[in-house]
Amino acid sequence: MRLELPRMGHEVTVCPDGHTAVAALERNAYDCVLVDLDMPGLNGIEVIARAKRLAPDTEAIILTGKSSLETAVAALRQGTFDYLTKPCKLVELQAVLKRVAEKRELTRKYRALKRRLERLEGTSELIGDSRGMDKVRAMIEKVAPTNSTVLILGETGTGKELVARALHDQSLRAEMPFVAINCGALPENLIESELFGHRKGAFTGADEHRVGLFEVANGGTLFLDEIGELPKPVQAKLLRFLESGEIRRVGENDSFTCDVRVVCATHRHLDEMVSDGEFREDLWFRVNTFEIHLPPLRERTEDIPRLARHLAARFRKVPPDAEIFSEESLAALVEHDWPGNIRELVNVIEHALILCDELPISPEHLPGRLTMRGPRRMVAAVRAGVAGVAAKSLREIEMDAIFDALERCGGNKPKAAEELGISLKTLYNKLNQVSSLEKSA
Repeated sequence: MRLELPRMGHEVTVCPDGHTAVAALERNAYDCVLVDLDMPGLNGIEVIARAKRLAPDTEAIILTGKSSLETAVAALRQGTFDYLTKPCKLVELQAVLKRVAEKRELTRKYRALKRRLERLEGTSELIGDSRGMDKVRAMIEKVAPTNSTVLILGETGTGKELVARALHDQSLRAEMPFVAINCGALPENLIESELFGHRKGAFTGADEHRVGLFEVANGGTLFLDEIGELPKPVQAKLLRFLESGEIRRVGENDSFTCDVRVVCATHRHLDEMVSDGEFREDLWFRVNTFEIHLPPLRERTEDIPRLARHLAARFRKVPPDAEIFSEESLAALVEHDWPGNIRELVNVIEHALILCDELPISPEHLPGRLTMRGPRRMVAAVRAGVAGVAAKSLREIEMDAIFDALERCGGNKPKAAEELGISLKTLYNKLNQVSSLEKSA
Protein backbone atom coordinates (compact mmCIF):
# COMPACT_ATOMS: atom_id res chain seq x y z
CA MET A 1 0.00 0.00 0.00
CA ARG A 2 2.90 2.36 0.71
CA LEU A 3 4.15 1.77 -2.82
CA GLU A 4 0.92 1.39 -4.77
CA LEU A 5 -1.50 3.92 -3.24
CA PRO A 6 0.67 6.97 -4.16
CA ARG A 7 0.54 5.77 -7.78
CA MET A 8 -3.24 6.00 -7.49
CA GLY A 9 -3.03 9.63 -6.36
CA HIS A 10 -2.99 9.20 -2.56
CA GLU A 11 -0.48 10.54 -0.04
CA VAL A 12 0.40 7.82 2.46
CA THR A 13 1.83 7.87 6.00
CA VAL A 14 2.79 4.47 7.45
CA CYS A 15 2.88 4.01 11.24
CA PRO A 16 4.30 0.91 12.98
CA ASP A 17 1.92 1.01 15.96
CA GLY A 18 -1.17 2.70 17.43
CA HIS A 19 0.68 5.30 19.51
CA THR A 20 2.68 6.48 16.49
CA ALA A 21 -0.56 6.72 14.52
CA VAL A 22 -2.20 8.93 17.18
CA ALA A 23 0.90 11.15 17.27
CA ALA A 24 0.69 11.54 13.48
CA LEU A 25 -3.02 12.43 13.74
CA GLU A 26 -2.17 15.12 16.29
CA ARG A 27 0.34 16.68 13.91
CA ASN A 28 -1.49 16.46 10.59
CA ALA A 29 -4.99 16.21 9.12
CA TYR A 30 -5.87 13.03 7.21
CA ASP A 31 -8.88 12.19 5.05
CA CYS A 32 -8.79 8.53 6.03
CA VAL A 33 -7.23 6.20 8.60
CA LEU A 34 -6.62 2.55 7.64
CA VAL A 35 -5.97 0.30 10.65
CA ASP A 36 -5.68 -3.34 11.63
CA LEU A 37 -7.56 -4.61 14.69
CA ASP A 38 -4.55 -6.09 16.52
CA MET A 39 -1.65 -3.62 16.65
CA PRO A 40 1.11 -2.89 19.18
CA GLY A 41 0.32 -0.20 21.75
CA LEU A 42 -3.25 0.71 20.85
CA ASN A 43 -5.59 -1.57 18.91
CA GLY A 44 -7.51 -0.46 15.83
CA ILE A 45 -10.75 0.42 17.65
CA GLU A 46 -8.83 2.63 20.13
CA VAL A 47 -6.98 4.40 17.31
CA ILE A 48 -10.28 5.10 15.52
CA ALA A 49 -11.83 6.48 18.73
CA ARG A 50 -8.85 8.83 19.23
CA ALA A 51 -8.94 9.84 15.56
CA LYS A 52 -12.65 10.73 15.80
CA ARG A 53 -12.00 12.89 18.86
CA LEU A 54 -9.12 14.71 17.19
CA ALA A 55 -10.81 15.15 13.78
CA PRO A 56 -14.45 13.96 13.55
CA ASP A 57 -14.40 14.28 9.74
CA THR A 58 -11.62 11.73 9.35
CA GLU A 59 -12.99 8.47 7.95
CA ALA A 60 -11.77 5.08 9.20
CA ILE A 61 -11.34 1.74 7.42
CA ILE A 62 -10.50 -1.53 9.19
CA LEU A 63 -8.46 -4.16 7.36
CA THR A 64 -8.11 -7.35 9.40
CA GLY A 65 -7.76 -11.09 9.19
CA LYS A 66 -9.91 -11.64 12.28
CA SER A 67 -13.38 -11.25 10.91
CA SER A 68 -16.28 -11.64 13.34
CA LEU A 69 -19.70 -10.13 13.86
CA GLU A 70 -18.69 -8.71 17.25
CA THR A 71 -15.66 -6.85 15.91
CA ALA A 72 -17.65 -5.56 12.93
CA VAL A 73 -20.38 -4.20 15.23
CA ALA A 74 -17.78 -2.59 17.53
CA ALA A 75 -16.13 -0.97 14.52
CA LEU A 76 -19.40 0.41 13.17
CA ARG A 77 -20.26 1.86 16.57
CA GLN A 78 -17.06 3.87 16.44
CA GLY A 79 -18.13 5.35 13.11
CA THR A 80 -16.01 3.14 10.88
CA PHE A 81 -16.58 3.84 7.19
CA ASP A 82 -15.92 0.28 6.00
CA TYR A 83 -14.64 -3.08 7.20
CA LEU A 84 -12.44 -5.22 4.93
CA THR A 85 -11.01 -8.68 5.56
CA LYS A 86 -7.61 -10.02 4.53
CA PRO A 87 -6.53 -10.90 1.96
CA CYS A 88 -7.72 -7.71 0.28
CA LYS A 89 -6.98 -6.73 -3.30
CA LEU A 90 -5.76 -3.20 -3.96
CA VAL A 91 -8.60 -2.65 -6.40
CA GLU A 92 -11.08 -3.32 -3.57
CA LEU A 93 -9.30 -0.86 -1.28
CA GLN A 94 -9.15 1.71 -4.07
CA ALA A 95 -12.94 1.41 -4.53
CA VAL A 96 -13.47 2.10 -0.82
CA LEU A 97 -11.08 5.07 -0.87
CA LYS A 98 -12.96 6.44 -3.86
CA ARG A 99 -16.20 6.33 -1.85
CA VAL A 100 -14.43 8.12 1.01
CA ALA A 101 -13.36 10.87 -1.40
CA GLU A 102 -16.89 11.16 -2.79
CA LYS A 103 -18.36 11.47 0.71
CA ARG A 104 -15.88 14.20 1.67
CA GLU A 105 -16.64 16.07 -1.54
CA LEU A 106 -20.37 15.93 -0.75
CA THR A 107 -19.62 17.18 2.78
CA ARG A 108 -17.67 20.14 1.39
CA LYS A 109 -20.51 20.97 -1.02
CA TYR A 110 -23.05 20.73 1.82
CA ARG A 111 -21.06 23.17 3.94
CA ALA A 112 -20.63 25.56 1.03
CA LEU A 113 -24.39 25.49 0.39
CA LYS A 114 -25.02 26.00 4.10
CA ARG A 115 -22.84 29.11 4.12
CA ARG A 116 -24.64 30.45 1.04
CA LEU A 117 -28.03 29.87 2.67
CA GLU A 118 -26.87 31.63 5.83
CA ARG A 119 -25.84 34.63 3.78
CA LEU A 120 -29.22 34.67 2.01
CA GLU A 121 -31.40 34.00 5.05
CA GLY A 122 -29.27 35.69 7.66
CA THR A 123 -27.51 34.09 10.59
CA SER A 124 -28.96 32.91 13.86
CA GLU A 125 -28.33 36.35 15.39
CA LEU A 126 -30.83 37.22 18.09
CA ILE A 127 -32.06 40.77 17.53
CA GLY A 128 -32.67 42.96 20.57
CA ASP A 129 -30.86 44.83 23.33
CA SER A 130 -33.43 44.41 26.07
CA ARG A 131 -32.46 42.94 29.42
CA GLY A 132 -34.42 39.78 28.66
CA MET A 133 -32.58 39.14 25.38
CA ASP A 134 -29.21 39.92 26.96
CA LYS A 135 -29.95 37.21 29.52
CA VAL A 136 -30.93 34.73 26.78
CA ARG A 137 -27.69 35.41 24.86
CA ALA A 138 -25.61 34.98 28.03
CA MET A 139 -27.23 31.60 28.73
CA ILE A 140 -26.69 30.44 25.15
CA GLU A 141 -23.01 31.38 25.39
CA LYS A 142 -22.66 29.32 28.57
CA VAL A 143 -24.44 26.13 27.49
CA ALA A 144 -23.73 26.04 23.72
CA PRO A 145 -20.20 24.50 23.95
CA THR A 146 -21.49 21.63 26.11
CA ASN A 147 -23.47 18.54 25.11
CA SER A 148 -26.21 19.20 27.68
CA THR A 149 -29.85 18.81 26.71
CA VAL A 150 -31.53 22.22 26.60
CA LEU A 151 -35.21 23.06 27.09
CA ILE A 152 -36.38 26.34 25.52
CA LEU A 153 -39.56 27.74 27.05
CA GLY A 154 -41.67 30.50 25.59
CA GLU A 155 -44.97 31.43 24.03
CA THR A 156 -45.82 30.46 20.46
CA GLY A 157 -44.05 32.66 17.94
CA THR A 158 -41.30 33.97 20.23
CA GLY A 159 -38.49 32.48 18.11
CA LYS A 160 -37.58 29.28 19.95
CA GLU A 161 -36.15 27.67 16.80
CA LEU A 162 -33.87 30.69 16.33
CA VAL A 163 -32.51 30.14 19.84
CA ALA A 164 -31.97 26.45 19.02
CA ARG A 165 -30.06 27.42 15.86
CA ALA A 166 -27.93 29.85 17.88
CA LEU A 167 -27.12 27.03 20.31
CA HIS A 168 -26.06 24.81 17.40
CA ASP A 169 -24.05 27.51 15.62
CA GLN A 170 -22.09 28.32 18.79
CA SER A 171 -21.47 24.67 19.65
CA LEU A 172 -18.66 22.31 18.67
CA ARG A 173 -21.17 20.66 16.30
CA ALA A 174 -21.67 23.77 14.16
CA GLU A 175 -20.31 22.11 11.01
CA MET A 176 -22.63 19.11 11.40
CA PRO A 177 -26.37 18.92 10.57
CA PHE A 178 -29.04 20.91 12.39
CA VAL A 179 -32.36 19.08 12.04
CA ALA A 180 -35.66 20.54 13.30
CA ILE A 181 -39.06 18.89 13.65
CA ASN A 182 -42.35 20.13 15.05
CA CYS A 183 -43.62 17.22 17.15
CA GLY A 184 -47.18 18.53 16.98
CA ALA A 185 -47.29 18.73 13.19
CA LEU A 186 -47.27 14.99 12.50
CA PRO A 187 -49.93 12.33 13.20
CA GLU A 188 -49.25 10.19 16.26
CA ASN A 189 -48.78 7.05 14.14
CA LEU A 190 -46.01 8.67 12.06
CA ILE A 191 -43.93 10.60 14.58
CA GLU A 192 -42.05 7.50 15.84
CA SER A 193 -41.07 6.48 12.30
CA GLU A 194 -40.08 10.07 11.48
CA LEU A 195 -37.74 10.29 14.46
CA PHE A 196 -36.29 6.78 14.63
CA GLY A 197 -36.83 5.38 11.13
CA HIS A 198 -38.34 2.02 10.19
CA ARG A 199 -37.55 -1.12 8.29
CA LYS A 200 -39.42 -2.24 5.20
CA GLY A 201 -42.67 -3.97 6.09
CA ALA A 202 -42.69 -2.76 9.70
CA PHE A 203 -46.27 -1.52 9.26
CA THR A 204 -48.85 -1.00 6.54
CA GLY A 205 -47.45 1.46 4.02
CA ALA A 206 -43.79 0.90 4.97
CA ASP A 207 -42.73 -0.02 1.44
CA GLU A 208 -39.04 0.77 1.95
CA HIS A 209 -36.45 1.32 4.65
CA ARG A 210 -36.65 4.78 6.22
CA VAL A 211 -33.79 6.65 7.91
CA GLY A 212 -34.98 8.54 10.99
CA LEU A 213 -34.12 12.11 11.90
CA PHE A 214 -31.82 10.93 14.69
CA GLU A 215 -29.64 9.26 12.05
CA VAL A 216 -29.87 12.30 9.77
CA ALA A 217 -28.70 14.53 12.64
CA ASN A 218 -25.88 12.17 13.68
CA GLY A 219 -22.97 14.28 14.89
CA GLY A 220 -25.13 17.39 15.03
CA THR A 221 -28.21 18.76 16.77
CA LEU A 222 -31.83 17.59 16.71
CA PHE A 223 -34.38 20.26 17.65
CA LEU A 224 -37.67 18.87 18.96
CA ASP A 225 -40.17 21.72 18.87
CA GLU A 226 -43.38 21.33 20.88
CA ILE A 227 -42.03 18.30 22.73
CA GLY A 228 -45.16 18.35 24.91
CA GLU A 229 -47.10 16.92 21.96
CA LEU A 230 -45.10 13.67 21.85
CA PRO A 231 -47.23 10.56 22.54
CA LYS A 232 -46.28 8.46 25.55
CA PRO A 233 -44.64 5.54 23.61
CA VAL A 234 -42.36 7.97 21.76
CA GLN A 235 -41.55 9.71 25.05
CA ALA A 236 -40.24 6.36 26.33
CA LYS A 237 -37.99 5.88 23.28
CA LEU A 238 -36.68 9.45 23.57
CA LEU A 239 -35.88 8.84 27.24
CA ARG A 240 -33.95 5.70 26.32
CA PHE A 241 -31.86 7.65 23.81
CA LEU A 242 -31.10 10.43 26.29
CA GLU A 243 -29.97 7.86 28.86
CA SER A 244 -28.00 5.47 26.62
CA GLY A 245 -27.51 7.14 23.24
CA GLU A 246 -29.23 4.15 21.61
CA ILE A 247 -32.16 4.12 19.20
CA ARG A 248 -34.07 1.32 17.50
CA ARG A 249 -35.88 1.61 14.20
CA VAL A 250 -39.54 0.62 14.08
CA GLY A 251 -39.77 -3.07 13.23
CA GLU A 252 -36.20 -3.92 14.26
CA ASN A 253 -34.90 -5.71 17.36
CA ASP A 254 -31.33 -4.42 17.45
CA SER A 255 -30.38 -0.98 18.75
CA PHE A 256 -27.54 1.22 17.55
CA THR A 257 -25.96 4.40 18.87
CA CYS A 258 -26.18 7.92 17.52
CA ASP A 259 -24.20 10.98 18.58
CA VAL A 260 -26.90 13.64 18.64
CA ARG A 261 -27.43 16.63 20.90
CA VAL A 262 -31.11 17.13 21.68
CA VAL A 263 -32.61 20.60 22.09
CA CYS A 264 -36.30 20.77 23.03
CA ALA A 265 -38.87 23.53 23.09
CA THR A 266 -42.47 23.98 24.20
CA HIS A 267 -45.01 26.68 25.00
CA ARG A 268 -46.76 24.36 27.45
CA HIS A 269 -46.14 23.89 31.18
CA LEU A 270 -44.52 20.46 31.33
CA ASP A 271 -44.69 20.33 35.15
CA GLU A 272 -48.48 20.62 34.94
CA MET A 273 -48.57 17.98 32.20
CA VAL A 274 -46.56 15.67 34.48
CA SER A 275 -49.11 16.24 37.27
CA ASP A 276 -51.94 15.46 34.84
CA GLY A 277 -50.21 12.28 33.63
CA GLU A 278 -49.71 13.62 30.09
CA PHE A 279 -45.91 13.76 30.20
CA ARG A 280 -43.40 11.34 31.73
CA GLU A 281 -41.80 12.70 34.88
CA ASP A 282 -38.48 10.94 34.21
CA LEU A 283 -38.33 12.42 30.71
CA TRP A 284 -39.11 15.88 32.10
CA PHE A 285 -36.12 15.60 34.42
CA ARG A 286 -33.90 14.55 31.49
CA VAL A 287 -34.90 17.32 29.09
CA ASN A 288 -34.92 19.90 31.87
CA THR A 289 -31.14 19.82 32.35
CA PHE A 290 -30.84 23.48 31.31
CA GLU A 291 -33.73 25.88 30.77
CA ILE A 292 -33.79 29.01 28.63
CA HIS A 293 -36.86 31.22 29.03
CA LEU A 294 -37.60 33.30 25.94
CA PRO A 295 -39.57 36.46 26.83
CA PRO A 296 -42.67 37.38 24.82
CA LEU A 297 -42.50 40.41 22.57
CA ARG A 298 -44.78 42.49 24.80
CA GLU A 299 -42.15 42.27 27.56
CA ARG A 300 -39.39 43.68 25.36
CA THR A 301 -41.08 46.46 23.45
CA GLU A 302 -37.79 48.41 23.29
CA ASP A 303 -36.59 45.78 20.77
CA ILE A 304 -39.55 46.26 18.39
CA PRO A 305 -38.14 49.17 16.28
CA ARG A 306 -34.89 47.31 15.60
CA LEU A 307 -36.72 44.04 14.95
CA ALA A 308 -39.14 45.73 12.57
CA ARG A 309 -36.32 47.35 10.56
CA HIS A 310 -34.43 44.05 10.43
CA LEU A 311 -37.49 42.20 9.12
CA ALA A 312 -38.31 44.92 6.59
CA ALA A 313 -34.75 44.71 5.23
CA ARG A 314 -35.25 40.96 4.76
CA PHE A 315 -38.36 41.46 2.61
CA ARG A 316 -37.16 44.47 0.62
CA LYS A 317 -33.77 45.86 -0.31
CA VAL A 318 -33.44 49.28 1.30
CA PRO A 319 -30.47 51.66 1.67
CA PRO A 320 -28.83 51.50 5.12
CA ASP A 321 -29.87 55.06 5.96
CA ALA A 322 -33.41 54.82 4.56
CA GLU A 323 -36.36 55.78 6.75
CA ILE A 324 -38.41 52.58 6.72
CA PHE A 325 -41.13 53.55 9.22
CA SER A 326 -42.80 56.82 10.05
CA GLU A 327 -42.92 57.85 13.71
CA GLU A 328 -46.67 57.12 13.83
CA SER A 329 -46.28 53.60 12.42
CA LEU A 330 -43.43 52.80 14.82
CA ALA A 331 -45.56 54.04 17.70
CA ALA A 332 -48.40 51.76 16.59
CA LEU A 333 -46.01 48.79 16.49
CA VAL A 334 -44.68 49.50 19.97
CA GLU A 335 -48.16 49.99 21.48
CA HIS A 336 -49.55 46.70 20.16
CA ASP A 337 -49.83 43.73 22.57
CA TRP A 338 -48.44 41.18 20.04
CA PRO A 339 -50.31 38.04 21.11
CA GLY A 340 -48.63 36.24 18.18
CA ASN A 341 -45.16 37.55 19.14
CA ILE A 342 -42.40 37.61 16.50
CA ARG A 343 -44.42 35.50 14.08
CA GLU A 344 -47.20 38.08 14.13
CA LEU A 345 -44.67 40.90 13.69
CA VAL A 346 -43.24 39.16 10.60
CA ASN A 347 -46.72 38.95 9.06
CA VAL A 348 -47.48 42.58 9.89
CA ILE A 349 -44.25 43.82 8.26
CA GLU A 350 -44.86 41.72 5.15
CA HIS A 351 -48.45 43.02 4.96
CA ALA A 352 -47.24 46.64 5.27
CA LEU A 353 -44.57 46.27 2.58
CA ILE A 354 -47.10 44.80 0.14
CA LEU A 355 -49.33 47.85 0.56
CA CYS A 356 -46.50 50.38 0.70
CA ASP A 357 -45.23 51.37 -2.76
CA GLU A 358 -42.76 53.90 -1.39
CA LEU A 359 -41.13 54.09 2.02
CA PRO A 360 -41.64 55.06 4.77
CA ILE A 361 -44.38 52.74 6.01
CA SER A 362 -47.30 54.75 7.37
CA PRO A 363 -50.14 53.73 9.74
CA GLU A 364 -52.50 53.17 6.81
CA HIS A 365 -50.20 50.41 5.57
CA LEU A 366 -50.53 48.49 8.84
CA PRO A 367 -53.35 46.02 9.61
CA GLY A 368 -56.37 47.69 11.22
CA ARG A 369 -55.83 46.05 14.60
CA LEU A 370 -52.59 48.04 15.04
CA THR A 371 -53.86 51.50 14.16
CA MET A 372 -55.48 54.09 16.42
CA ARG A 373 -58.91 52.79 15.39
CA GLY A 374 -58.01 49.21 16.34
CA PRO A 375 -60.43 46.79 18.02
CA ARG A 376 -59.76 47.83 21.62
CA ARG A 377 -60.16 51.52 20.83
CA MET A 378 -63.31 50.85 18.84
CA VAL A 379 -64.84 49.16 21.87
CA ALA A 380 -63.75 52.11 24.04
CA ALA A 381 -65.41 54.51 21.61
CA VAL A 382 -68.64 52.55 21.76
CA ARG A 383 -68.54 52.56 25.55
CA ALA A 384 -67.87 56.28 25.64
CA GLY A 385 -70.90 56.91 23.43
CA VAL A 386 -73.28 54.93 25.62
CA ALA A 387 -74.25 57.48 28.29
CA GLY A 388 -75.59 56.62 31.72
CA VAL A 389 -74.51 52.95 31.68
CA ALA A 390 -72.39 52.18 34.74
CA ALA A 391 -71.81 48.48 34.06
CA LYS A 392 -71.02 46.67 30.82
CA SER A 393 -73.97 45.95 28.63
CA LEU A 394 -74.55 42.60 26.95
CA ARG A 395 -73.44 44.14 23.63
CA GLU A 396 -70.15 45.30 25.17
CA ILE A 397 -69.44 41.87 26.63
CA GLU A 398 -70.24 40.32 23.25
CA MET A 399 -67.94 42.72 21.40
CA ASP A 400 -65.15 42.16 23.93
CA ALA A 401 -65.34 38.44 23.17
CA ILE A 402 -65.31 39.08 19.41
CA PHE A 403 -62.28 41.36 19.48
CA ASP A 404 -60.42 39.07 21.86
CA ALA A 405 -60.94 36.25 19.37
CA LEU A 406 -59.79 38.45 16.48
CA GLU A 407 -56.60 39.32 18.31
CA ARG A 408 -55.88 35.70 19.15
CA CYS A 409 -56.42 34.73 15.51
CA GLY A 410 -54.29 37.56 14.17
CA GLY A 411 -57.24 39.28 12.50
CA ASN A 412 -58.30 36.12 10.64
CA LYS A 413 -62.09 36.52 10.62
CA PRO A 414 -63.05 32.99 9.41
CA LYS A 415 -60.84 31.48 12.12
CA ALA A 416 -62.23 33.86 14.76
CA ALA A 417 -65.81 33.01 13.76
CA GLU A 418 -65.03 29.30 14.04
CA GLU A 419 -63.51 29.81 17.49
CA LEU A 420 -66.55 31.81 18.64
CA GLY A 421 -68.96 29.24 17.27
CA ILE A 422 -70.77 31.68 14.98
CA SER A 423 -71.04 31.98 11.23
CA LEU A 424 -68.77 34.33 9.28
CA LYS A 425 -71.83 36.31 8.16
CA THR A 426 -72.86 36.85 11.80
CA LEU A 427 -69.36 38.06 12.66
CA TYR A 428 -69.43 40.62 9.84
CA ASN A 429 -72.87 41.81 10.97
CA LYS A 430 -71.58 42.34 14.52
CA LEU A 431 -68.55 44.27 13.26
CA ASN A 432 -70.74 46.44 11.04
CA GLN A 433 -72.89 47.27 14.08
CA VAL A 434 -69.80 48.48 15.92
CA SER A 435 -68.84 50.70 12.96
CA SER A 436 -72.33 52.22 12.93
CA LEU A 437 -72.27 52.88 16.68
CA GLU A 438 -68.82 54.40 16.43
CA LYS A 439 -69.91 56.84 13.74
CA SER A 440 -73.00 57.87 15.71
CA ALA A 441 -70.90 58.31 18.86
